[in-house]
Amino acid sequence: MSQVEYFAERSFAIKGTLVFTAQRDQFTIMEDAYLVCDGKKVAGTYSALPEQYRQIKVLDASGKFVIPGTCDIHVHASQAPFQGIGQNIENGQWNTWFERYAFPDESRFNDPAYAELTYTRFAKSLLATPTTRLCAYATTSRTATETLMKALAKFGFAGYVGKVNMDRNCAAGLLETTEETIAQTRLWLEETKDGIGAIYPILTPRYFPSCTESCLEQLGELAEEYHVPVQSHLSEGLDEIDWVHELAPDLDYYAQAYDRAGLLGPHTRAVMAHCVFSSPEEVKTLKRHNVLVAHCPQSNMNSCGCAAPIMEYLDAGIAVGLGTDVGGGNTLNMFRTIFEAILASKVFWASKNSARNMDQRKVLSLPNAFYLATKGGGVLWKSGSFEPGYCFDAVILDDSRFCDGVQRTPYERIERLITRSDDRDICAKYIDGVCVYKKGE
Repeated sequence: MSQVEYFAERSFAIKGTLVFTAQRDQFTIMEDAYLVCDGKKVAGTYSALPEQYRQIKVLDASGKFVIPGTCDIHVHASQAPFQGIGQNIENGQWNTWFERYAFPDESRFNDPAYAELTYTRFAKSLLATPTTRLCAYATTSRTATETLMKALAKFGFAGYVGKVNMDRNCAAGLLETTEETIAQTRLWLEETKDGIGAIYPILTPRYFPSCTESCLEQLGELAEEYHVPVQSHLSEGLDEIDWVHELAPDLDYYAQAYDRAGLLGPHTRAVMAHCVFSSPEEVKTLKRHNVLVAHCPQSNMNSCGCAAPIMEYLDAGIAVGLGTDVGGGNTLNMFRTIFEAILASKVFWASKNSARNMDQRKVLSLPNAFYLATKGGGVLWKSGSFEPGYCFDAVILDDSRFCDGVQRTPYERIERLITRSDDRDICAKYIDGVCVYKKGE
C-alpha cells in the first residue's frame, strides 16, 4: 500500500486471539475475542460484541493473533543505509565509527534527492514490521528532516522526528554554528509544530560532546516555548562519559548537562537512549524528571559489549521502552529487539552475580520485554495496549508457518511467534484506526 488515506470508519472490530500486556509481568490473552475501534481509539475488548456494536463491521482474523503495535523509541533513520556495519572497530576508538560511517553518510542527506529516496525507502521498510510509532533521528539538515517527516506521514506512521543539533565535534558537512543550529531549529519548529500527518517534532541535541552548553541552554528555551519533547543519548560508553567530563569538569554526572539546560523538564518529556553506565545520582535524576529510557540492547552490546541494568531501572520506577538504534543495531524488527532485551538482561545479571545463584536470578521475562516494546515506549502517546482509550494500533500476525501438528496453548504459540517472527508473518497493520499495511497489497 503506497499511500494512506487518512480516513477510518467510526467503529469496527477485529476478531482474533488478542494478546497485550496491561501489566508488565503478564500477558492478557483472549481467544476468539473482539477488539473494537471507535475513531482512532480502542473502545474495548470483548468475548462477545455488546449490543451497541452488533451492527459494526467485523474483520475476521480468527486463528490469527492481534497484538498492539510496537514503539521503536530510538532509531536513526539517516543510518539505515549502513545499519549494523562497523562492528570490527577496535575498542577505545569511540569516534572512529562516526568518522568512518555515520558522519559521511549523514552528510549525504544535504542532497534533497538522496534524502527523498533514502527516507522513502526507510519508511517503506517499516511497513512489514510490527512498529507503528517511533522516535527517529534525522540529520542537521532542516529540509531533509522535513522530508523524513513527510515520508513517514505518507505511509501512515505516528511519532516524532528530530532535526539533529551539532555545533562542535562533528564533520564539516554537518557542523553548524550555535546561531545557525538554533535558527534552523526554530524555523523547523514553526513549520512543523502542528505536525505532518501524525508525525511531530522532537528536539534532538545529538549528545553533549557534539553540543555546546550554549546550544543546550537555547534548546531548553525552545522546549519551553514550543512545548515539544527532547531526545538524546546518555551514558552509552565509559569513554563517552570520560569525554563529557573533559569537556565540562564541573559536571557531577553526565545527565546534569541536560538537566541544567532544562532539557529533562519540567517543561518537556525527555527520551534518553542507552543509559548503560548511569551513576546512582544520574538514576535519581532520571526518576525525578520522569525520563523515558530507550533501551537498545543490540546496539549496547555492539558498541560497548555491555548491557544496561534495565531490571534495576524498572524496580526503581523508571519508565523504559525499547529502541532498535539502527544503525548501531542491524534490524528494524522489534520482535528481534524483544528477544535481545531478554538476552541482555541475562548478560547483565551474569556479569554481576555468581552462576551458582540461579535460583535468585532476576531477568526480563517475555511478557516484561513485550511490555517494554509496546506499552512501555507507548507512554509517549498512550499506545501499545488494548485498554480502552488507548490509540488503536494493531498488528495481525499469522503463526501458521510455525505449525507442526502439535497442539499448543496460545501462550506457547505467541512465544514462538514473537521470538521467531519476521515480515512473512505480518498480515495487516493499523495505526490510529487506519489500515496502513496489508500483506500482498
